[in-house]
Amino acid sequence: MNNKTDSIKKVTALEMPLLGILMQVGLYAILWFNSYYPLVRLKLKFYIKGHLLVLIIYFVLLVFFMATYGGLRAGYMKRLDVVLSQIFSLLLVNIISYFQDSLLRNWTLPVIPILLCTLAQTGIGIAWVIFSDAVYKRVFPPADLLLVHGDRPTDEIRGKFASRPDRYHVREDISIHEGLDRIKEKLLLERTAVVLWDIPVQERNDLMKFCYSNGIRMYMMPKIPDVLIKGSQQLHLFDTPLYMTREYALTFNQRLAKRSIDVICALILLILTSPFFLITAILVKAYDGGPVFYRQTRCTIGQKEFKIIKFRSMRVDAERDGVARLASEHDTRITPIGRFIRKVRIDELPQLVNILKGEMSFVGPRPERPEIIAQYVEEMPEFVYRMKVKAGLAGYAQVYGKYNTTPYDKLKLDLTYIQNYSVWLDLKLMLLTLKILFTPDATEGVEEGQTTALRQGEKDE
Repeated sequence: MNNKTDSIKKVTALEMPLLGILMQVGLYAILWFNSYYPLVRLKLKFYIKGHLLVLIIYFVLLVFFMATYGGLRAGYMKRLDVVLSQIFSLLLVNIISYFQDSLLRNWTLPVIPILLCTLAQTGIGIAWVIFSDAVYKRVFPPADLLLVHGDRPTDEIRGKFASRPDRYHVREDISIHEGLDRIKEKLLLERTAVVLWDIPVQERNDLMKFCYSNGIRMYMMPKIPDVLIKGSQQLHLFDTPLYMTREYALTFNQRLAKRSIDVICALILLILTSPFFLITAILVKAYDGGPVFYRQTRCTIGQKEFKIIKFRSMRVDAERDGVARLASEHDTRITPIGRFIRKVRIDELPQLVNILKGEMSFVGPRPERPEIIAQYVEEMPEFVYRMKVKAGLAGYAQVYGKYNTTPYDKLKLDLTYIQNYSVWLDLKLMLLTLKILFTPDATEGVEEGQTTALRQGEKDE
């Protein structure tokens, strides 16, 4: 019975994403054979291998973008996120395929057929996501969890698990102060998964080895040393494995590639977004007659200061008391025009100039104000680690976190990027940034008190 259940799970996990891709390719094949190939054939005649190549290229592109954006992760991600990922992937692939097919014809093809195909694919994609999500919920019931915690409050992590009731169910929480023997007894008796949430390293390591030896699934909140180790290089000293971490620095080839991508993409985006620049400048100026741009001192690599440029989204007197503070969730200082341009990220466009000047990169930790950095470093000295690289317009913490993610969690996300840097990772994060432009919770302000409660319970590292 268990083998049969396992087989069903494997088929569900492996074959359903493939089925969704094949349905989308099938619709494109209808478009190709009925609408575009009859026009291409006037210039270039295809045989069976040529048709297969066109469809294979479409299939590969679709798999690449779906995998990048998470369009194949129905049941794992929230339904809306998967739908958005599907739509983004289809739009990008269909745009690329339209220009590819037009090149084969040596002239532009009619746009209406590809638009109708995209609409049909979107409908099928939404239906596939709903169906797959229902199947996953039936095949993979929510995991029962035992939350093992230290002194840090558990409301935050409980809220995050509660936001995915279809995936997780925190059955019970227990303090590490109740003793390891008591916790191990409960794990063996209930055979439930465990969340190790902010507990001392010695007890955590003991529980990790216990869970591993008894086949118990673990979810662990990493500490900063864990993030550093994850990006380390594995060596072997004769028969002894070693992990090596060192001072972070880009190689010459990496710096050259990163700077080339920054300059080329910034120039292209400046040209493409110039109409938005003009419209936004007019609206900001017309609202209250104040300045269009807002310049503010921020820190980049090596804590070097520079003036960041943004479209002004707050009142002119937003900080008349001279005290630096982050925007809160319902900040009254934000103007109506400012609230909109912040929502769609238009306020960030002038930073393309900072990128061209070499003060920022496209991808990297978001630059903070010196005053805010000073506040963070008082309670969290490791915050300076994130300034080992140039500040970025978008970053790992922006893609995988939210605006109101705690500074300590943002630091761990930024260190994950720094320790695992590659040109491909930069390109992937740039693609994923397009998706978060349409994710509302990524622009939420910080909650009250968040800047003062940076890393409760993290003193045991």
